[in-house]
Amino acid sequence: MNKIEKLKRILKKLERVVVAYSGGLDSTFLLKVAADTLGRGNVLAVTAKSKTYPVSEHAEAKRIAKNIGVRHLTIKTSELRSKKFISNPVNRCYYCKIELFKKMNNIRKKGGFKFVLDGTNYDDLKDIRYGRIAAREFAVKSPLLEARMTKADIRKMSKRLNLATWDKPSFACLASRIPFGRQITAIDLKKIGEAEDYLMRLGFKQVRVRLHKDIARIEVFKSDFARALKLRDLILQKLKKIGFVYVVLDLGGYRTGSMHEARY
Repeated sequence: MNKIEKLKRILKKLERVVVAYSGGLDSTFLLKVAADTLGRGNVLAVTAKSKTYPVSEHAEAKRIAKNIGVRHLTIKTSELRSKKFISNPVNRCYYCKIELFKKMNNIRKKGGFKFVLDGTNYDDLKDIRYGRIAAREFAVKSPLLEARMTKADIRKMSKRLNLATWDKPSFACLASRIPFGRQITAIDLKKIGEAEDYLMRLGFKQVRVRLHKDIARIEVFKSDFARALKLRDLILQKLKKIGFVYVVLDLGGYRTGSMHEARY
């Protein structure tokens, strides 16, 4: 049995589901296959809106869910009201996901759905994912993980399904740009979001702006280094205007989990 057939078999057993939907590659693919497998009336997409995510991401999620043809609900999450979350411990993601899954579980119960699903894939096991603990506590299902679907699998199959997200870069909440131990604030999240949005408008597809005190540490693909240096005056001027004192290019290039390399 191939992976897509295995995924469909897993989904059929779940019958009626609520999908934690960000508009990214994984959750869009999951939403599309769930809708095609279970029927659009048995699938509800739920997107969390908060200061930890750019406004542009939410707008794109709404558009894609509409194109897929499923019901789409936006909820507000208040991670910044959690003292445990804003203190920014290593397991910060746990407190974020607890906030999300608690609200989604209430939606599941009220709507008569059987399960909450998330877009965790098989490659995610390679990284430290404290949010998985919260998922287990709320019995959240991860069909892509169960089907052993990797990021490459999902991109390939998303392209076959003509999903616009097939080549969309990986994204994580803006809080992941702040070193553990440094308090998470709305001001810092806004600065990071504006900086990354600007760099993406310049044509950099995969971008992280990591915050270190008053330094913006930019991560892009190594193949984009020459371009970044060519545009350095524009980048420097804009990021200083946003509020960063120093702007540096990380010679290690873009990589996931780089904030685990050091502590604030």
